[in-house]
Amino acid sequence: MGKKLQAYKEAKTIGTENRLWPLYGAGLENLGKDGRPIDVGIPEYGPDELLVRHDACGICFSDIKVINAGEQHPRIFKDMKKDPVVLGHEVAMTVVGVGEKLKDRYKVGDRFIVQADIYVDGVNYAYGYMIQGGMSQYGVIDQRVLNGDHGNYLLPVKPETGYAESALAEPWACVIAAYELKYRTGLKNGGFTWIIGTEKAAEQYHISAGFDEHSHPARLGLTNVPSAFAAWLRERAAALGVEVVEVDLHQPGDLPPVDDIIILGPDPDVIEAASPRLADFGIVALLAGEPLPRPVQVDVGRIHYNRWTYVGTAGTDIAQAYSRYPIPAELKAGGKAWFVGAGGPIGQMHVQRAIQSENPPGLILCTDLSAERLQVLEEMMGADARARGIEFVCLQVGTDEYQPRLAELAGDGFDNIVVLAPAAAVVSDCANYMANRAVMNIFAGLKRGTMAALDLSHVYLRDVRFIGHTASTIEDLRLMLQKTESHQLSPNRSVAAIGSLDAAKEGYEAVRDARFPGKVVIYPNIKPFPLTPLPELKDKLPTVYAKLKNGREWTKEAEDEFLELLLPD
Repeated sequence: MGKKLQAYKEAKTIGTENRLWPLYGAGLENLGKDGRPIDVGIPEYGPDELLVRHDACGICFSDIKVINAGEQHPRIFKDMKKDPVVLGHEVAMTVVGVGEKLKDRYKVGDRFIVQADIYVDGVNYAYGYMIQGGMSQYGVIDQRVLNGDHGNYLLPVKPETGYAESALAEPWACVIAAYELKYRTGLKNGGFTWIIGTEKAAEQYHISAGFDEHSHPARLGLTNVPSAFAAWLRERAAALGVEVVEVDLHQPGDLPPVDDIIILGPDPDVIEAASPRLADFGIVALLAGEPLPRPVQVDVGRIHYNRWTYVGTAGTDIAQAYSRYPIPAELKAGGKAWFVGAGGPIGQMHVQRAIQSENPPGLILCTDLSAERLQVLEEMMGADARARGIEFVCLQVGTDEYQPRLAELAGDGFDNIVVLAPAAAVVSDCANYMANRAVMNIFAGLKRGTMAALDLSHVYLRDVRFIGHTASTIEDLRLMLQKTESHQLSPNRSVAAIGSLDAAKEGYEAVRDARFPGKVVIYPNIKPFPLTPLPELKDKLPTVYAKLKNGREWTKEAEDEFLELLLPD
């Protein structure tokens, strides 16, 4: 290790300036001053605070959403002209100053990453949104971070772990979290259940579990429920102390959010009318024995953001709609997995995880509009996949071979479809290729209220499931950091371009315009260095390029050489 890098890691001295990129409102024209970062001086920190140096910061498409929306963004609730946002939540940091009250727990040189979703008294103070983020050389970690609703939002990083791979544990945590999702297998205990009958409802239904002394909702809504079943429900509710209310489907009044909506019979109009009443993590259970007469308009944005889902059964036991087939979020071992929009940074992560998982799929299909991105994906992942016995196929959307090849690979359908392209039409189209008991994960961040036409008959006749996910928890981040430091997963493979703090604005433009197939990583404390895709290091910094893996993959050794060359003298 060179002298400059050694001194940097020890963090015994700090710089004389704190350059950062303030965002004063919506639009890139409001980033910085005259298109440049500004110097605000090294921040002061209190006795119960830490001064940290930002070592590496990834750029996320979520940052672009903040730039586009400004104060209209749901995580921003301040006057940005007076108190500008400093973006950057995918960040690795080093402690360079410790307040007097914290010296028994922290020391200069300690390294951390941060769980960006920081809550205090239920209010979100996200890092890189409400708290100054990683697009700055230095920042202050206060009690919101150290003592929030979920405790300490900092996670310690081992000294030997790279800066970029540490920073990128955050977006990677969102990816691995998508395969750790858990869904209820019964009515919500203490929740609100709404049962709705339709013209084609059966005469009688029952609930074999979840409506008894062991577990039951606190409130029951009834709408057009067949008389015999309604009588049984009322009698049972009275014995259990469950409140019963009659609900008018089309004029429900001030009906609170519903945890479980049970629809008896195949009626798309009823599904569409009732579904908007779902609570977060709500479930619609469909009980019918024949197909729906038409596709249903489904709010796929809320499947993604609010964790709604649909379950069902062709029988008459409501409990079986939930418990008969617990939703598996993990990819099916030896199955067929299709990653839709796989060529982008997050798509690459999903594909890499699938290949490196303990029990991978037997077929991985990657589709994208960009031939260039698919070529990169093939070069990065193809050999590794085939070495594990996985059939690995990259297929460009819109070519003459696309539809026939897709049909050939699909056969009886894919077991897992991960949608990374934010388009409702894509969700609808992909649903036509689901196998029996297939799971579609709507990972793309479609806005709430985005409707897609889906044949929900398959939910109760073929046990297909639609799930979705956004963000991650501190436990997800801890798991991802552990996988990084134990070399089970390599976030460095996601790095596509690097630059200094001066290059951040161009980095945002590149992410906005999807210029690179992987992640852009900014090193805030190096000398000015332009935004550079890794292959171009061959000419710009040949000694760094020589330490890339296979001439394309960022490594800890390449990062060390890069920092030794570009840290200030």
